[in-house]
Amino acid sequence: MISSVLPTYSRAPLEFVKGEGSWLVERDGRRFLDLGSGIAVNALGHANPELVEVLTRQANDLWHVSNLYHIPQQEALADALVDKTFADTVFFTNSGTEACELAVKMVRKYFYEKGAPERVEIIGFEGSFHGRSSAGIAAAGAEKMTKGFGPLLPGFKHLDWGDMAALKAAIDENTAAVILEPVQGEGGIRPMADETLREVRAICDAAGILLILDEVQCGMGRTGKLFAHEWAGITPDVMMVAKGIGGGFPLGAVLATEDAASGMTAGTHGSTYGGNPLGCAVGGKVMEIVSGPAFLEEVNARAGALRQRLEGLVAAHPDVFEEVRGTGLMLGLKCKVTNLDLVNAGYEAEVITVPAADNVVRLLPPLNITEEEIAEAVNRLDKAASALEAASSSC
Repeated sequence: MISSVLPTYSRAPLEFVKGEGSWLVERDGRRFLDLGSGIAVNALGHANPELVEVLTRQANDLWHVSNLYHIPQQEALADALVDKTFADTVFFTNSGTEACELAVKMVRKYFYEKGAPERVEIIGFEGSFHGRSSAGIAAAGAEKMTKGFGPLLPGFKHLDWGDMAALKAAIDENTAAVILEPVQGEGGIRPMADETLREVRAICDAAGILLILDEVQCGMGRTGKLFAHEWAGITPDVMMVAKGIGGGFPLGAVLATEDAASGMTAGTHGSTYGGNPLGCAVGGKVMEIVSGPAFLEEVNARAGALRQRLEGLVAAHPDVFEEVRGTGLMLGLKCKVTNLDLVNAGYEAEVITVPAADNVVRLLPPLNITEEEIAEAVNRLDKAASALEAASSSC
């Protein structure tokens, strides 16, 4: 008999009842160090006191009114995002998936209004993940997401990751945009090199097409800059944001230049819940904290400490690990054992990690994890690796 919750998830046998900063408490009382952050969502940890205070205050005043009316919290967060980024305007969603839907609509409407309605094709790269909507799976193109869900939304091409010669060759009179993640998350923690990102921007400019960056997972301070593309010194035309922007509250956004958004006039897009007072009040506090220069300096310091310890972990367990990859606090352990075995061994050692493609385990801790917690987390990963080695030697 089917469960009351649609069985689309393969869940770990864990039930967490409380979160405290970088820690999760299981129903049986065990305390787990959380290096997953709800898949890069809890940017400031669990039950962050500043976020709890803002959410509680807003909940006592007003939850929801819909976008038929002005929402001061939404306008304040939009102003902050515009002030700190390339963007001139922001549309708020509930998720990264919804942000992808709007990004696709926006670039296609842009060319329609410019008198080039044939320009509808969007070029993406293998290994990408842009959500699980019809547009998201079509944009990524991976069989594991698209199989059985045809016919797929047309208008997408897919190239090998970082192949600039193929990108130049793929652009034609029907091309509207390029979409990519500066650091692939689901794809195995694969950063696109700064020089390659700069080349993508130059190719788009030369062809007169738009660049969509998906910073749903790598944005909001995760790499040590507010957004990952800043390391390359470029800006997109359209950017998808979610996960960390709400610090655990469902919130997403599409940021755009005035030109790229010029086709999105009244009535062309909407959301019932997107940008509601609760979400934007919390998002405003997250933005205030995460965008601070001192906070980002601390992220980089913690990232350096974590990376150094992980390099030592890899060296100590050459039969378990191949390499450390990634940037900032968006790191991956490329495994020689099956990555799910490491994730499960981590559960036994009471440390949470997240699997990804290319046999990688993702480490996405809260951005305010302490150095003491980093040391303890790597000790627990060491125990997990040792357990796998012992199991292998006994076979």
